[in-house]
Amino acid sequence: MDPPSKDAPPPGTGSSTRVEILKSAALAFRQLGYHGATVEQIAAALAMKKGNLYYYFKNKEDILFGCHQYSLDNLLGILAEIEASDAKPDEKLRRLIVSFVHIILDHLFGIALFMDLEALSPEHRAAVIERRDLFDRGLRRVVQQGVEDGLFRQVDVKLVSFAILGAVNWIRRWYHPDGPSTSQEIADRFADFLLAGLRPV
Repeated sequence: MDPPSKDAPPPGTGSSTRVEILKSAALAFRQLGYHGATVEQIAAALAMKKGNLYYYFKNKEDILFGCHQYSLDNLLGILAEIEASDAKPDEKLRRLIVSFVHIILDHLFGIALFMDLEALSPEHRAAVIERRDLFDRGLRRVVQQGVEDGLFRQVDVKLVSFAILGAVNWIRRWYHPDGPSTSQEIADRFADFLLAGLRPV
């Protein structure tokens, strides 16, 4: 690892620079994989010296953790906003599914959610899993609320949450931005399909 430069970063640039580094890293991870991407490539894409990058992140694993945290911040922020709204449970679930699809397909940070957790240190891995579980539990609460209100049929809420998360997570395996469907069309159709399976017969 190159030692950091002795010059301090410009005042007020910390937060925005961290985000730019995460964007560059997420793109490199998407194109080359976590193990294939290097810190040098991430820094070079920003016309930054590798040593300066270490002002913001300790190493590549710390950058990957930052991508995870940024994605989870977005997901959990969306969840909190939707749960606090006055919308009915079926509309809340639709918004959650659509937002989740957009996080996965339209935000570079979403790619981090699928990186091998083994690449993270045990401490970072535990933190990511804990926050993923928060989103899962929130999703279950929305489904449970829909069941209690009679908008959804009686279901195994845990399995429904796993099914939704699994379906949305798998999209990135086959989605291509130049394909016949936009991310919005895919989000709407997935929400339609998944909600239809919960409606009372």
